[in-house]
Amino acid sequence: PAVAEAAVVGLPDPVWGEEVAAFVVAKPPPSIAPLPAALATFCRERLADYKCPRRVVLVDSLPKTATGKVRKGEVVRLYGVVKG
Repeated sequence: PAVAEAAVVGLPDPVWGEEVAAFVVAKPPPSIAPLPAALATFCRERLADYKCPRRVVLVDSLPKTATGKVRKGEVVRLYGVVKG
């Protein structure tokens, strides 16, 4: 319930080839500190291990197309180097 929107993408990983990362926009008021841990727990309870994000990064907004779809390539370009 604390997530306004999210994008899940694959980021390069030197060991595994790719890692799952979630870029999340929190609903106001942002509960920044516990949100990444809560999302990790939520995912582990519902998804196979390889589908769970290894990184959860809080962002202010996600880049979108004119029709409102998230531009995942742009997400990786903008936020992919952020350690989360």
